[in-house]
Amino acid sequence: MPYSSSFGFNSSFVLRHYLPMPYQYLEEFGTADIAFEATGRDLAELFRDAADATTNVMIDNIEAVQPRETRQIDLSNDKLDMLLFDLLQELIFLKDAKRLLLRVREVLIHKKDETFFLKAAAEGEPLDVERHHQRADVKAVTLHDFSVERVEGGWKARVLLDI
Repeated sequence: MPYSSSFGFNSSFVLRHYLPMPYQYLEEFGTADIAFEATGRDLAELFRDAADATTNVMIDNIEAVQPRETRQIDLSNDKLDMLLFDLLQELIFLKDAKRLLLRVREVLIHKKDETFFLKAAAEGEPLDVERHHQRADVKAVTLHDFSVERVEGGWKARVLLDI
């Protein structure tokens, strides 16, 4: 049975996809959280798909985000999973602090010594309530059940967002 959230929509929205998406939403978590698994053939694709999944929780018409501004995102971390965590947190921060919705278009990830480095190009525009259909106010990525792992055919990430 679908649950109702404090935002007035029910869990059935997590199952509807109008286009095939490289991620799926998970329902076994509470109403104050939304979980998803993202996949990619390589790490760059995984990070892009996880970024899109996060933005798609914020607004339900992600295709409406126009490339009016470009941001360069440079991050580093000694753990690969935390590098993805940091990227998703950066997107949430930019939405909250600058009211900027971004889609990650290009990602380069490399490892030097014991540190992973990410260089990403993101495009987007300021949040426009007339055009961007807000779904949920994502507050943060949580560490609960957060993972990045190599799987047959590529990579998979499991992410839980606090809404």
